[in-house]
Amino acid sequence: MSISEETQQDSAAGIPEGTQQDSPAGISEEAAEKPAHPAGGYEDNFAVDIKAAKEFAEKVKDAAAKKDLDALAELTAFPVYVGLPDAGVVETEEDFLKLGADAVFTDELLESIEKADIDNFQPSMAGFPISDGRTASINFGVVDGVLAINGINY
Repeated sequence: MSISEETQQDSAAGIPEGTQQDSPAGISEEAAEKPAHPAGGYEDNFAVDIKAAKEFAEKVKDAAAKKDLDALAELTAFPVYVGLPDAGVVETEEDFLKLGADAVFTDELLESIEKADIDNFQPSMAGFPISDGRTASINFGVVDGVLAINGINY
């Protein structure tokens, strides 16, 4: 069935356009046809399950606790916003590493990341903030279908 035929069928059934019908098992037909993490990855932040978000946040927290800038860079999508006075948008991993661990891992950022509650993530358009609620945070979300750090705020 083509998408237009599906839309016509859904319209005839009184189902709003863009809404997926659930199969008897409670899974939309589209979801049943796709693997949980297709080759293209996640469509957006709202498609990320909380377990995957928590696992990614644990990797970020571990890299921060160890002040491992290489590990943090591996979790990052470039270009990335880094809210340091002389950084702004950092275009490449090489430029990010040049900032240095001492500059990136400020005491405020480390404390905020350490105290962050990663058990109760709520997806948003901006992604998932790892923070204790103060200013400093590391934000991640879906970038090109996969989870990646997309901002570091101080």
